[in-house]
Amino acid sequence: MGEREVDEQKRSTLRRFAALGAVGPFTHLAADDDSDARSAIAGYLAATPGAHFSKLRDDLDLGTGETQHHLRRLQDEGTVESRRDGDYRRFFPAGEFDEFERIALGYLRRETPRGMVRTLLIDPDATASDLAAELGVSRPTVSKHAADLERAGLLSRADGYALDRPELLLTLLVRYADSFDAATVQFAGEADRLIRLDR
Repeated sequence: MGEREVDEQKRSTLRRFAALGAVGPFTHLAADDDSDARSAIAGYLAATPGAHFSKLRDDLDLGTGETQHHLRRLQDEGTVESRRDGDYRRFFPAGEFDEFERIALGYLRRETPRGMVRTLLIDPDATASDLAAELGVSRPTVSKHAADLERAGLLSRADGYALDRPELLLTLLVRYADSFDAATVQFAGEADRLIRLDR
């Protein structure tokens, strides 16, 4: 692939995510030479809240310095906010999510915790063994992630595993399913059945 084709592919990616920003909460962004990149980042975060720096940079095909520059500008403008999440800094549209939602989205961006939440929404009585079998991981892996989810306030282990605010976790999974994985997209397609069964 030639340099010109790479540049055109990058511009196409930026324009696609900039369009998301144009219809979301970022329509006030000022137009300047860098506005395509900033609009693309804003649009990307509207569709993928809780993305960490490297994922955002790679998905938008931006350079490290370029991404840092634009994120700093967006944060200075009050358009984007971030929070530290272990080894990651996660980015969100400013003012769109409360603290619980930001924490939840951070964990939902991780494959095993996301799978555990999905499984517990489908089967609230699932045990550690059930979760391990469903996700293809070991029981110690489930226990480690369950402890992390409990510390984060998303799960109780007092009597088995019980999600805290399951309706909100379901809403976040369904709303942003396309930004997670194919299993979550499939889950979202069947979520109305879960809501009906919950009544």
